[in-house]
Amino acid sequence: MTTPTLAPLEPTDFDTLDQLLDELRERDDEVPQWEFLEGAMAALVCTRRPVEPAEWLPVLLGVGDLPTVPQEEGTHFASTDRYQRFMDLWHRRMAEVVDALQAPVETLEDERSYHPEVMDVRGAIAALPAEERPELDDEGLPAYAQVWALGFMFVVENWSEEWAPVRDRETAEWIDEALDRIVALTEDDTGKPSVNLHVEDGPPSVSDERLNTFGAAIWAVYDLHQIWRSLGPRSGPVRQAPTPGRNDPCPCGSGQKYKKCHGA
Repeated sequence: MTTPTLAPLEPTDFDTLDQLLDELRERDDEVPQWEFLEGAMAALVCTRRPVEPAEWLPVLLGVGDLPTVPQEEGTHFASTDRYQRFMDLWHRRMAEVVDALQAPVETLEDERSYHPEVMDVRGAIAALPAEERPELDDEGLPAYAQVWALGFMFVVENWSEEWAPVRDRETAEWIDEALDRIVALTEDDTGKPSVNLHVEDGPPSVSDERLNTFGAAIWAVYDLHQIWRSLGPRSGPVRQAPTPGRNDPCPCGSGQKYKKCHGA
């Protein structure tokens, strides 16, 4: 029996995702933007074992038990329908990512290749009319694809047992090298801006060095996906303490919420 192909997301679908996240953000202003979740999704696709929504939802969004209902504490979808809408869009996007990472592409110009949903925030601000432009310098705005990379590494750090070094030295070095390429994207773009990726003829906002770092990070995702698929899940059980939800007390005993302490 052939598995039905999920329809790829349209621009209006990403608008819906932003709206759903805005609704969650009304209860908790630290609910991440979609670009962060896009990076987290790529890492979840690459993680050595499948991570089910019941495991990653509390870590990424801080949602409660389902069916969801509004509550005084924590962040929850307004209704089960809103949760189901989010998950439908999530699974459709994840299917796109998986298909792209499994496609036999040789160049990122190939339309089948993985293209994360990232935004040139600095370019968007710079392209605004002067009277509408907020008084922010580039250091106060994320660099191109920086938030995506932070989302990816957030998953790597929170499921560290699944990303632990393997015994084979050469494979371990490949994994470290690939992760280093993604970590490089979490840093600021300090090169000379040469292109605006938000508006074709807008003020330059992204450097050539950044574009090269971005391309290297995307190929790193391909490498990590292939490596973990080849290795498969660990043969023995991994005994891991449950990851606390974002609004749970931090296990370090600081008295702060996990999201404000070790989950920051």
